[in-house]
Amino acid sequence: MKWHLLFPFTASLLYIAAALFLKRAQQLGGGVLRTTFIANVAIALVFAALLPMGGKGQPAAELWQPALVAVLFVAGQVFAVLALSLGDVSVATPVLGAKTIFVAWFTTLLLATRLPWQLWCAAGLSFGAIALLNQKPGPVPQAGDGALPSSTDAGMVSDSEPGHHRRLGQTLLYSLLAAAAYALFDVLVQKWAPTWGTGRFLPIMFAMSAVLSLGFVPFIREPWRAVPRAAWPALGAGAFFMALQSFAFVSGVAMFGDATAMNVVYSARGVWSVAAVWFIGHWFANTEGQLGGGVLRWRLAGAVLMTSAIVLVVTR
Repeated sequence: MKWHLLFPFTASLLYIAAALFLKRAQQLGGGVLRTTFIANVAIALVFAALLPMGGKGQPAAELWQPALVAVLFVAGQVFAVLALSLGDVSVATPVLGAKTIFVAWFTTLLLATRLPWQLWCAAGLSFGAIALLNQKPGPVPQAGDGALPSSTDAGMVSDSEPGHHRRLGQTLLYSLLAAAAYALFDVLVQKWAPTWGTGRFLPIMFAMSAVLSLGFVPFIREPWRAVPRAAWPALGAGAFFMALQSFAFVSGVAMFGDATAMNVVYSARGVWSVAAVWFIGHWFANTEGQLGGGVLRWRLAGAVLMTSAIVLVVTR
């Protein structure tokens, strides 16, 4: 048994907890840039624990390598948080599963290897999955017909209105951009971390990502004290679980390689996300479970199709 695959499996479960808490933090007014900054600082602190592992000394001229990887990580974080704040967890998270296809693509390009037919089939399946995830619910029954009040009765935008469909498209776009950034991040970590040593490359790189995140501070419009008190527990918990899942996954890639197989296991978070909002989303005041069984079944089908595409990439 490949015991190192327990790293991404653990990360996939931790990611769902992070996504639900961060989504709740955005609903309570946490703010995208503020959330990303806090999460990146938390991640840098967690990865500092790897410093005792040591590593090989690298000349200052090679610092551009962890710097570039840090830029990709921060970009992925921004796009992922935007996707989670604008759209539904059960849409954003499965689409992030396209990361594995991007990993295979970037690995092929960097190694100058011919693209196999399985990769093209997987790409087609992933687009089919996105189509399923983009399905809109049917007309919302009127309250006079004995149905529960629609979301618009509570001052929210209905899931079937054009505004929601536009946000759904933005969620898909930001999720794909995040997936691409994270994929290139994985490939470069696997490429450069062995030369530096895990105890050097990862702490330095994530420290750089925290420094880069300081650039968000001037663009945070409201002062920190303006964040509602109710948002801080969700924001703190989301940053904590995001740091833990990053530690589990990235350290596994750096130490064992096998990025494609690890991403396959990690992509199970797409299925976990749909199940989570369906069964425990109400614990986090998440209303996606109220969209109706039909909508969530489409999204579950899309998540399964996305996972099938990823499996096809790995077993080629």
